[in-house]
Amino acid sequence: MTIAYGGDYNPEQWPEEVWAEDMRLMREAGVTMVSVGIFSWALLEPAEGVYDFTLLDKVLGLLQQHGIKADLATPTAAPPAWFFRAHPEALPVDRDGRRLSYGSRQTFCPSSPAYRTAALRIAGELARRYAAHPAVAMWHIHNEYGCHNPACYCDESAEAFRVWLRAKYGDSLPALNDAWGTAFWSQWYYDWAEVLPPRATGAVPNPAHQLDWRRFCSDALLSLYKAERDVLRESAPTIPATTNFMVMFNFDALDYWRWAPELDVVSNDHYLRSTDPESEIDIAMSGDLVRSLAGGRPWLLMEHSTGAVNWQPVNRAKNPGELRRNALAHVAHGADGIAYFQWRAAKAGAEQWHSAMLPHAGTDSAIWRDVVQLGADLRALAEVRGSTGKASVAVVWDWNARWALELPSQPSEEVRYLDQVRSWYEPLWRSGIAVDFVRPDADLSPYRLVLAPSLYLVDDAGAANLSGFASSGGTLAVGFHSGAVDENCHVRLGGYPGALRETLGVRSDELFPLLPGESLGLSGGGTASLWSERVALTGGAEAVTSYTEGPLAGVPAVTRNAYGTGTTWYLATHPDPATLAGLLDLIRREAGVEPVRVTPEGVEAVLRRGADADYLFLIDHAGRGAEVRVAEDAVELLSGERVLGGSVSVPPGGVVVVREQNGRSLP
Repeated sequence: MTIAYGGDYNPEQWPEEVWAEDMRLMREAGVTMVSVGIFSWALLEPAEGVYDFTLLDKVLGLLQQHGIKADLATPTAAPPAWFFRAHPEALPVDRDGRRLSYGSRQTFCPSSPAYRTAALRIAGELARRYAAHPAVAMWHIHNEYGCHNPACYCDESAEAFRVWLRAKYGDSLPALNDAWGTAFWSQWYYDWAEVLPPRATGAVPNPAHQLDWRRFCSDALLSLYKAERDVLRESAPTIPATTNFMVMFNFDALDYWRWAPELDVVSNDHYLRSTDPESEIDIAMSGDLVRSLAGGRPWLLMEHSTGAVNWQPVNRAKNPGELRRNALAHVAHGADGIAYFQWRAAKAGAEQWHSAMLPHAGTDSAIWRDVVQLGADLRALAEVRGSTGKASVAVVWDWNARWALELPSQPSEEVRYLDQVRSWYEPLWRSGIAVDFVRPDADLSPYRLVLAPSLYLVDDAGAANLSGFASSGGTLAVGFHSGAVDENCHVRLGGYPGALRETLGVRSDELFPLLPGESLGLSGGGTASLWSERVALTGGAEAVTSYTEGPLAGVPAVTRNAYGTGTTWYLATHPDPATLAGLLDLIRREAGVEPVRVTPEGVEAVLRRGADADYLFLIDHAGRGAEVRVAEDAVELLSGERVLGGSVSVPPGGVVVVREQNGRSLP
C-alpha cells in the first residue's frame, strides 16, 4: 500500500461529461482516494424521506472502475433548505439572541432534535446502500465539526446544557453553585430552569459558567459524531470512520483529547496563515499534536491547499516548491495520507477563489505540475506508511487550560495560549528536537523532559502527575501563570503558581504583567516582556536569571529547583526569542535530550521509525541547500539512489527522505 493521495471531489458542481476527464487526470496525478458527498445532502434527499442516489451511484462506479477509493461522507454539515423550512427552530441562535438564517453551511443548532433525527436518517440510508460497495474505503462523517457553529444559545441548547450539567454535578444544584462560585454577584441558582447559556449580559459573565459551556458545546458536537458513527457501524462494522479535525491557528472550539479516542482514524485539516512568515513551524506543531492525538499512530491530512485559500484578508499564493515542502512536512510528522480541498477548483460559490489540485487554469499550470510530481513522490515513499515518530520531549497541551486562560478579566489579555506554546515549540523545532504533545494526566514515563509553557488551569490529578514525573527523575519546565486555578476556574490560594508552588520551589505574592511594548532587562542578558511576577525562592530553588530594572529589580525571573530525584524550572516571564531559545537549549541538554540530526539553520529534520528502518526527512525551508550526515548504507527514497560518503545533499528549497537501517541513524 502507498500513502493515500487525493482531495475533496464534488462532481455535482460539474456536468457529467467532465467526470471522465476527472478520472483520467486523477490517474495521471496518482490520486488513490477522494472524499465524496460532503455537501450533497440537498441532491441526495431532495425532499424529506425522498432519496435520489443516481449521481452518487455513478460517481462511485467510476471511481471503482478507475481504481480510486472513496472516503464516503455523510452530508450532514449542510442541511438543505427544505429542512429549515420544515424546522426553523433548528436554526442556530447567537449570543445576542439573533436567530441565523440558512444559506451557507453548518447553520444548525447542535442540540436540535429535528436536526439529529434528519442527520441520522440520511446517514443510515447511505450506510445501508453503500456498506458493501467496493469503492468505499472509509466513512467521512460530517465536515469540520464546529467550524461555523461551535455554540448555539437557543432554548433547546439551554435545555441540553442543563441536562449535561445535571449529569456532571450529580443532579445537585448545591454542587453546581459551589463549582461556579455563584455566591459572587448574587448568581445563586435555586432551580435548574434558572440556568441558561452564557448569553449576552451587562457585565463580565461568570468564568466557571463560561468554561462549562465550552465543555458542553464540545461534547454536544461529539455526541452528534458518535451517533452518526454508530448508525454507520450498524450496516458497515468493518469500514473505519473519521471526521476532519482542525488543529490549526484559528480554531479552538473542540477538546480533541476527548474526541480522538472515538475516531477509527484521526484526520486533520490544516491551512497556512498568510501573515505567518514561517508557517512551516505551524505545520510541524500541528502535525506533532495530531500525531499525539492519534496515540502516536499515523494519521490522515484530510484538507490543505495547493495554493491560496479564500477566507483570509489577503490570500497569498504559495511560493515555488512550497506545495511539495508543505505536503512532505505533514508526512514527516506522521501523515499517511495527503489530501486537498479540493480536486477541481470551483467556478461558482463561496469558495470559487480557493485553490485546488486542478486549478482554473487547467493542466497547463504550475500547480498541476506540482500536483503530479507530489503524486510520484508519495508513491516513492510507500514504505514509510505505518512508521511512527519517537520523542523524548513532551509539551503539555490542554484545551481546558486554553479556554480558561482566554476568558475575560485576566491579568493581561495580551497572554494568549497558542502564542505561548508556539514560542516554546519554535526553538525546539529549530534545534531538531522531536516533540510529542500530552494531556496533563498522561503517562509521562517515556519522556526525559516535559514542558508546560501555559497551564493556567490544572486539576489536582494533572498537577500531581507533573510533580510525580519530576520527583521520579524527570525534568519539568513550567511557564508563567501556570497552576493558577483549578478545574472550576477557582484561584488556588496561598500564592502563585498555585498547584505547582512546591514542585517548582517558588512562591509569588503579586503579578506584574507588562504593557504592550514594555520590556525589562535580564541579568543573564536579553530582555523580558509580557509578564513578570514577584517570585520568592523556597525549598532550595535557585535563581538562574533576575530582572535588572523596574519594580522587580533583583527578583528572580527564571528559577531552577531540585525536586525529588528530578529537576524543575520556572520561567516567570516571557524572555525574548534568543534568550528563550538559549534557556530551552540549556534545559534540554541538561535533561539529556539530543536532536534528531544536526542540520544547518533552516533545514528541518524529522525522523519516522518503522519495523525495519528509520526514515529521515530533511526539508530545506531556507532555500540555501545543505549537506547532512547520514548512515553509510542509506538510500534516498525520492530519487531511489544510494547515498555515498555518509552525507546527503539537500537541494535549495528541496526535500530528501533517507532510509537508514534501524539503529544505524546518527545523533
